[in-house]
Amino acid sequence: MPLVVARYAAAVLVCGAAVLLFAVHERPLGYVPLVAGVVLGMLVDRGLGKDLGLIALGMTIVSTISLEADLSNAGMARFTVALSLAVLVPWALSRYWFRDDDGAGAVTFPAFTGRRWTRGQWIYLGVVVVVGYLVLPAYFLGSGAYLNWPTLETDGEIARLFVGVNAVGIWDELFFICTVFALLRRHFGLQVANVLQAVVFVSFLWELGYREWGPALTIPFALVQGWIFARYKSLPYVVTVHLLFDAVVFGVLVHGHRPELLDVFVTAP
Repeated sequence: MPLVVARYAAAVLVCGAAVLLFAVHERPLGYVPLVAGVVLGMLVDRGLGKDLGLIALGMTIVSTISLEADLSNAGMARFTVALSLAVLVPWALSRYWFRDDDGAGAVTFPAFTGRRWTRGQWIYLGVVVVVGYLVLPAYFLGSGAYLNWPTLETDGEIARLFVGVNAVGIWDELFFICTVFALLRRHFGLQVANVLQAVVFVSFLWELGYREWGPALTIPFALVQGWIFARYKSLPYVVTVHLLFDAVVFGVLVHGHRPELLDVFVTAP
């Protein structure tokens, strides 16, 4: 029993560090539980410690930059480099250094499943759009959360926002689901691994701009995304869900900053 508790404690320390690193933005204090969790994991199970180390490494890379939305050339470059490395480094280490799963790597991106999407999956895509259309304007515009994103004074800035929202949306699935969640699933059951990845996911989104009562939306979203990936093991599907949601996010942000544009949201205050 003590070893079981220690395993859970190690994972909680690593994933819980995201709250300090991203949501509360307490750096370097946030690195204390991050390192402690990896060390504890190594002491109770080297495999667990290794995988927690990969998660911690990705989180550390992300934490080297501010996650507040920045549409400048320098800001977009920082996001591109840091977020790319946060996915590529754990992937490369797992595949080429540790040679997990006979060299295939523990971090994979299942793009081709060979299975058609079911009717239920297609219906859910429609549900995502409808729910997003009804709920997101009330959240972003009613709470003022849209102000956490830069003003959009030119068409060029709107185009940059479109690229940024979609790029970060794709990255979310590559890191939080295909990396963090997948590594946790090697050691924990679905529910535990899903809750832990959601802690990291939601903390990141908080710093990105989903504040005020944003967690009421991002927590269920992160949990459902993890469940969908575990159920269908399809990266294209979870990315499609995310991008449909983000399409509504983009529209609401544009309308919030430029009320004369995209005035189509019936729940806008």
